[in-house]
Amino acid sequence: MGVFVPCLQNIMGIIYYIRFSWIVGMAGIGESLLLVAFCGSCTFLTTISLSAIATNGAMKGGGPYYLIGRALGPEVGVSIGLCFFLGNAVAGAMYVLGAVETFLNAVPAAGIFKETVTKVNGTAIAEPITRPSLHDLQIYGIVVTILLCFIVFGGVKMINRVAPAFLVPVVFSLICIFSGILLARHDRPAVAFTGLSSESFKENWGPAYQRTNNAGIPDPNGKIYWNFNALVGLFFPAVTGIMAGSNRSASLKDTQRSIPVGTLAATLTTSGLYLVSVLFFGSVATRDKLLTDRLLTATIAWPFPAIVYIGIILSTLGAALQSLTGAPRLLAAIANDDILPVLNYFKVVDGSEPHVATFFTAFICIGCVVIGNLDLISPTITMFYLLCYAGVNLSCFLLDLLDAPSWRPRWKFHHWSFSLVGALLCIVIMFLISWAFTVVSLALASLIYYYVSIKGKAGDWGDGFKSAYFQLALRSLRSLGASQVHPKNWYPIPLIFCRPWGKLPENVPCHPKLADFANCMKKKGRGMSIFISIIDGDYHERAEDAKTACRQLSTYIDYKQCEGVAEIVVAPNMSEGFRGIVQTMGLGNLKPNIIVMRYPEIWRRENLTEIPATFVGIINDCIVANKAVVIVKGLDEWPNEYQRQYGTIDLYWIVRDGGLMLLLSQLLLTKESFEGCKIQVFCIAEEDSDAEGLKADVKKFLYDLRMQAEVIVISMKSWEGQGEQQESIEAFSAAQRRIASYLGEMKERAQRDKTPLMADGKPVVVNEQQVEKFLYTTLKLNSTILKYSRMAAVVFVSLPPPPANHPAFFYMEYMDLLVENVPRLLIVRGYRRDVVTLFT
Repeated sequence: MGVFVPCLQNIMGIIYYIRFSWIVGMAGIGESLLLVAFCGSCTFLTTISLSAIATNGAMKGGGPYYLIGRALGPEVGVSIGLCFFLGNAVAGAMYVLGAVETFLNAVPAAGIFKETVTKVNGTAIAEPITRPSLHDLQIYGIVVTILLCFIVFGGVKMINRVAPAFLVPVVFSLICIFSGILLARHDRPAVAFTGLSSESFKENWGPAYQRTNNAGIPDPNGKIYWNFNALVGLFFPAVTGIMAGSNRSASLKDTQRSIPVGTLAATLTTSGLYLVSVLFFGSVATRDKLLTDRLLTATIAWPFPAIVYIGIILSTLGAALQSLTGAPRLLAAIANDDILPVLNYFKVVDGSEPHVATFFTAFICIGCVVIGNLDLISPTITMFYLLCYAGVNLSCFLLDLLDAPSWRPRWKFHHWSFSLVGALLCIVIMFLISWAFTVVSLALASLIYYYVSIKGKAGDWGDGFKSAYFQLALRSLRSLGASQVHPKNWYPIPLIFCRPWGKLPENVPCHPKLADFANCMKKKGRGMSIFISIIDGDYHERAEDAKTACRQLSTYIDYKQCEGVAEIVVAPNMSEGFRGIVQTMGLGNLKPNIIVMRYPEIWRRENLTEIPATFVGIINDCIVANKAVVIVKGLDEWPNEYQRQYGTIDLYWIVRDGGLMLLLSQLLLTKESFEGCKIQVFCIAEEDSDAEGLKADVKKFLYDLRMQAEVIVISMKSWEGQGEQQESIEAFSAAQRRIASYLGEMKERAQRDKTPLMADGKPVVVNEQQVEKFLYTTLKLNSTILKYSRMAAVVFVSLPPPPANHPAFFYMEYMDLLVENVPRLLIVRGYRRDVVTLFT
């Protein structure tokens, strides 16, 4: 009752009664059988897919929308669901108008306004074609729609009681039609009837495609030429309606049993009826009779021809009733999923009737009835149905192909190939009917999809696409292997070290400019970033804190529109946590290859004595793990995407780093904020080298790398002779004093404890001449940067590795001297491989 009867009522419609015999006359018996098989195969395969998905677990309200949304995701589900709702609502108006028009044709005296009479000429049998007045159609249509809505408001029980009253006369009319066919004799019950005759069968076997007028009567001067494609568009609505039962899924007692059995039974019953009718209609009358008698079914019916009119009226009213029942429930199900806030008015409590949605559906239906002419809308209805069927088939295809552990349907008679063929058939039929209407319906569905993507709330329904992404990721990861990535395929995968050297505002889990900088390391946003933070403490005690922090960090990354994932690690301290991360983070070749962190500018200002050892330990861990390092100094001043930068991006290319510094500077230029800048490459030449030759070599190298940059060579000789910047000299003197003081304290402690020199808990060897050399070299580099790049947008400089056996405090002094008075500096260390290549 809940599935078979609604499906039967929706499928058995007006096309069978008034156009099917005409289709047999136009296409012939052979191509009519092919037409029924072609269209019936589409709905049959869709029913198989529907049965498989509907039996894979409990099914809530919404029918096909629920199935498609859970398989293909909320965006696809809502876009197809809303189109299907619209199709059902407008189809209700089409059925109502069909019933009213048949009633007015059968009982012309019931018309309130004068009828329009159209004379038909140029036919073998000249007959007047009467057409009811548009105003009659509107008035009766509105009244009928309101009466049907009262039945719908009564609930599913009321509908189930009324449904047989609509269906029984339909079945009786079919019995009368077939009785008339079996009893027909030559020229009885009318001229041009032959009775069941092999001669008629042979004559009507082949097609007779020709021109007709708008009423479908053959006319050599007619505007419409019929062929197989056109007949597909005319006949296909006669096999739609297989979703009528699943639309009411929330009201069914056992969806997993009712939907497969009921829908399949209705599909096979109607398809069998159509195939038998082709043979009977083709054998019982001449071709002229089939083409000119619009109501051949009523002419031949025995003993009461009028019963066919009743059958037509009640079948269309039954289909309208099922449309007005299914559409509001579909809309309420979409609203209940809370994806689109604009649909909140249509929400209903479980078990309640969707009264607001029914009002809205009735409003659409009455609006279409008032229009009166559905010729422009009806093809789109078929497109929406086909779109929904294609969605069901694709859903089953995806779920069957992926075969996730959760895919365990009770319906075993299915295969992914059936679903794929079903989906392709739907698309082919859409284009056969009308490519223009296909484009319109796809455009509308795409607009809704786009709107849901922007305005809709995120919903994770475990859809098939997530499973597909997972399988694709696994396959891609395996295909990448563990071997080194070729420079042409190299992508930066930055590991962003979120935990700052200092405090952040409350509820801000990452420095705001770190996400901006991470985006600057990607070309057009492509690539992945891993945002990492470390929580000090015991894992058992702080596991929940870590989960909460991870959620906050993920939300923040999404807010900053940065493609990446968040990870939180609990460790006794930062050094141990980072050492674990740098060894284990990532899979295969998808391990992070660049460590990004902020330069600890606050360590001396706030007297944070633990920072030097931690900072040096992190850099040494990166060197051992062969990870590139990018340290950002002046992060607070880093521009966001709306702050345009001008001037130069200056690279102090001192050591070979595999081209990482060059590549990062090129990636910066792809961002809107830096696209107005130019790159300058500063090369430090040895004292006796050929500066001009080096410049030419570097220019040629950059040209081969397809990189635009100006090359400036600074020789050691000129470097020695240049005057240092005053602020550099002051910083140099201050560093010397602090190092001397720290060294004195170390020596005193060693003498007191009678131990070797110790720093950071381990023995160190201090060569004071080497310390002076480091300081002096750093002074020269800082002075050069201040001389040439004071107005640069960004300065890149190579990161010197921490000297072995030197205290971490000394290294921090060298670094402080290097970055002194440079507002925005990127300190870069490449790793033991090339990231750029000369070759195509």
